This record gives sequence, C-alpha cells and structure tokens, in this order.
Amino acid sequence: MNSAHSANSAVDRIADTFQLLTLPGVETLGAIYAPDARFKDPFNDVQGVAEIQRIFRHMYASLDNPRFVVTGRIVQGEQCFLTWEFHFAFKNFQRGKAQRILGGSHLVLDGEGRITLHRDYWDAAEELYEKLPVVGGLMRWLKRRGGSS
Repeated sequence: MNSAHSANSAVDRIADTFQLLTLPGVETLGAIYAPDARFKDPFNDVQGVAEIQRIFRHMYASLDNPRFVVTGRIVQGEQCFLTWEFHFAFKNFQRGKAQRILGGSHLVLDGEGRITLHRDYWDAAEELYEKLPVVGGLMRWLKRRGGSS
C-alpha cells in the first residue's frame, strides 16, 4: 500500500466485510485475506484462506445469528487494530438469549490491502466460559478464589 489513504480504504473494506458477513459470504473471504494468511484466536491457529473459511463456516453451524459490529479502529501503516462486539445466540442452550463478546483484532496487511495476519484478542474465560452451564459456575468460583471479582 502506498499511502495512509489506501490503508484506511482497505480497513474500511475489511470492517464492512466482517460486519456484513453471512454464511454464503464466507466463500468470498479470499478477497480480504492473502492466500497464505494466518488466523489465530483463543481456539484456533490456522494458515490459508480455506482454513480461515472453515472456521467461519463452523461459527455459522454452531451459533444462531452471529454478527460482528466494529466499534473502533486504529490504523498505522500496514497494521491496524479493530475493536468489536460479537453478537450471537447459542444453539444448544439458552436458545434465543442474546450473547455478546467484546474483543479486538490485530491485522497486518500486504501491499494489496489483504490480511496476512489476523490475531483476535478476547477473554475466553470471562466472555464465553462463564456463560456456559457447569463450566460457568467453575469459572466464576475460580475467579472469586483468585480475588479478581
């Protein structure tokens, strides 16, 4: 990328893609990811567009109405950090109850404005495990025992 303008344009395109993503749209993620891009989050560490698409297809298979809302962004050169809210409902329990995870993504872009590294940061214990039956009670107990209420 040659300028801050093109980096901001690429980040706008990426943010729009995530916010408007649908199950059929998963097949078009190659437009925003470089072919050998790496994706890492608390549960996955994969490389390549096909593997990244597999993760997003699994998200749609496992959750009801998953969607991202980008709430902020910092762009510096070929890197950016997006803050986001992930809204969804579980399919297997608490059906229909709205859930929300807060997180952030560090993205590194190539010269064409495609993602080469996508690293998600969010607290799986607080944002997910505490919402699950059985595991949630254990996580809340551990949190209290650790003194980090």
